[in-house]
Amino acid sequence: MDPSVTAQGFAAMGSEARLEVLRVLVRAGEAGLSVGEIRDRTGIAASTLAHHLKFLTAADVVTQEKLGRSTICRADFKHLERLAGFILSECCKDEGLGRFGKVANDG
Repeated sequence: MDPSVTAQGFAAMGSEARLEVLRVLVRAGEAGLSVGEIRDRTGIAASTLAHHLKFLTAADVVTQEKLGRSTICRADFKHLERLAGFILSECCKDEGLGRFGKVANDG
């Protein structure tokens, strides 16, 4: 996975409000929620919510689909799984080297 794409995805989740929005969308599942439903569930003001959704969408962790007069937002589960896989792929690789052993990034 491209490191800049990965960093952007994690940065998008680096705000408490954006993390709350993302969690609401994850709980909603594949059906997603309208912007109004997200606002009702989070209590985030409409203009602030629009800003957060723009940030999450730009990072590809949320998708938006226009249906009539509503915009449906969904968590991009495949991208979120790739982000989780990226960070977890390093899990425990240096285990067993000991406290002072050479680690992968020691140069």
